[in-house]
Amino acid sequence: MKIVLAESYGFCFGVKRAIKIAEENKNSATYGPLIHNANEIDRLKNDFNVALSENLDSFRFGDTAVIRTHGIPKQELALLHERQVNVVDATCPYVTKPQQICEEMSAQGYDIVIFGDEAHPEIKGVKSYADSNVYVVNSPDEIDALKLREKVATVAQTTRKIEEYQQIVRKLMAAHKEVRVFNTICNATFDNQDAVRDLAQQADVMIVIGGKNSSNTKQLHSISQEFCPNSYHIESQEDLDPVWFRGKEFCGISAGASTPDWIINQVVSSIREMSV
Repeated sequence: MKIVLAESYGFCFGVKRAIKIAEENKNSATYGPLIHNANEIDRLKNDFNVALSENLDSFRFGDTAVIRTHGIPKQELALLHERQVNVVDATCPYVTKPQQICEEMSAQGYDIVIFGDEAHPEIKGVKSYADSNVYVVNSPDEIDALKLREKVATVAQTTRKIEEYQQIVRKLMAAHKEVRVFNTICNATFDNQDAVRDLAQQADVMIVIGGKNSSNTKQLHSISQEFCPNSYHIESQEDLDPVWFRGKEFCGISAGASTPDWIINQVVSSIREMSV
């Protein structure tokens, strides 16, 4: 069986940067999971003594708190500084940008519409930077229920599909005189999505590797399934099933932005063994 990796996959700039920051801050703790990959978080704990805390109150004077790549709410960041915690910010710059946009546009009197998952930590953080009149939508249909004023600004979760964001934008522009549109979907997301789309059209089985909570990995899997019905989202080689590869001739592999190379290599090796 032929095994081919997507042209673009795996660690993005923001994740590489965050892991480097965490490795440079041994004996610290991340506030929330640094990235959406449990295996890599375990590695940081075991090799660098970088713990994970999801309790803001666990950080005291003099502690070092590494801020997750997805960012945290503005109020929580301020509280850490008030407590004189040593804050090391590993928020991805692509996430910092929509935070800044929401803060600036809100101050200028714009209603803010955020396209994304309201329960996702990135969106919780981005939303907190708008003073008031901020709304989160996951589909164009949800816009109808919003009580928006004439001036609207919109941003998107960094890992969403551009086609879906365009639907949101078109609906806003049809109903409002002034709409400020900011494309905050990151380049790595575009590249990985384009690459998985191309590969899935050639493969008869696709493996997409990444954390089960990883939004960008879920998007890659969704795109892959459009073109290759035999597409599977796994976290590690332990999730592989030999049945998936029986009678298959071409296996394509992609990985989310939080998936390290060592996990990808393990998966590739396991698939090779299964296909012998």
